[in-house]
Amino acid sequence: MYDQTDHNIPCLTEHLPGTGGKIKVSWDDFFVEEIPLYEPCGRGDHLFVQIEKEGRATLDAIAQIARALHVSPQQVGYAGLKDSWAVTRQWLSLEHIDAEQVENLDMPRIKILQTLRHTNKLRIGHLAGNRFAIRVREPAVPLDQAVSRAENIVSQLAISGVGNLFGPQRFGKRKDTHRLGEAIVRDDPQGFMDIFLGRGQQEDKTEIYEARSCYDQGKYERAYELLPFHFHDHRRALRLLIRGKTKQQAFSAVGKHYRRLYISAFQSDLFNRVLTARMPEIDKLLPGDMAYKHDNGACFRVEDAQLEQPRCTNFEISPTGPLFGYAMAEAEGEAGEIEKTVLAGADLELTDFRLKNSNKVKGGRRPLRFQPRNMDIGSGTDENGDYLELRFELDSGCYATAVLREITKHDEI
Repeated sequence: MYDQTDHNIPCLTEHLPGTGGKIKVSWDDFFVEEIPLYEPCGRGDHLFVQIEKEGRATLDAIAQIARALHVSPQQVGYAGLKDSWAVTRQWLSLEHIDAEQVENLDMPRIKILQTLRHTNKLRIGHLAGNRFAIRVREPAVPLDQAVSRAENIVSQLAISGVGNLFGPQRFGKRKDTHRLGEAIVRDDPQGFMDIFLGRGQQEDKTEIYEARSCYDQGKYERAYELLPFHFHDHRRALRLLIRGKTKQQAFSAVGKHYRRLYISAFQSDLFNRVLTARMPEIDKLLPGDMAYKHDNGACFRVEDAQLEQPRCTNFEISPTGPLFGYAMAEAEGEAGEIEKTVLAGADLELTDFRLKNSNKVKGGRRPLRFQPRNMDIGSGTDENGDYLELRFELDSGCYATAVLREITKHDEI
């Protein structure tokens, strides 16, 4: 595997002092609400359900709702994953389920807000964006000064945009989902299993650390006994190993959905590396760039960077970075050389993403920057003390942590 030592992406506003501070001191310090791509029409076989969850991951909430309704979690549609340490509102969909069944559910830290009928299942990407309200606690300077600093930074970001990096949540609590994706791309089931089931970290809960250590020692039965029941795929893989199956065969226990997530995390890590190489001039077009049109999401090749730059300055278009895949539109010229250097540094070629079975990765393009909407900065005091409050909206796929790191100047937030 290529050297994946952590790399810090510089801020666009390095020259402006940040506020410092902490986020997510409590769940309600971080609020996010989905902005739907479309409204349910009020009829159809699919029941759209808006939930509010506190301190729970999306897939965990889906699993509990599915169990309560006696359906498979795969039957539950959703538009995107939401933070676990937060209060979040999002939509799910269920087919051939009565609204009353859902409305009568009583689950810890999950509320059913409303139910509406629609004609199709909710799928990943059926999302216009997200609305955030985030409180920053214990700023490094007095509150009025923190507000002033935040306003100065936001004024700059309104012109240049925010680096469209993939935030730390993309890489999981263990910060290794991209490594799992890399092992899949390299067709390395042993390497995948060793990360998936082993390599305990100090941050792991005691029983999970012990289970991973047992796997590393070849004690598969003990590892299986120690892992909690909700580690479904891990336990299925261990059962196969206990029965004498190979790690290649054990890899089949990992669901396709999670495989796609891991591969996507690897693509995200490579994208972040290209973004790092383009910083801080992500508001400047290079010859050969693939440019993104913000009004409709289409991409086109930049033949004359100087001619197109005024549109970029006006935030009509932006340069893009690669989500590497075998069918991806490649940048050319100077922009293309940057991307080729990152891919070569990983000792990969685009054809390596033409994977076996159903894991083929076509790839795509992602804008190098985004522009927050309806940004509002305020302050207040509650039972937990003073706070700086940030309210804004982002397009789907953009991370609030990218905005927060510019304002606080903290990478780990």
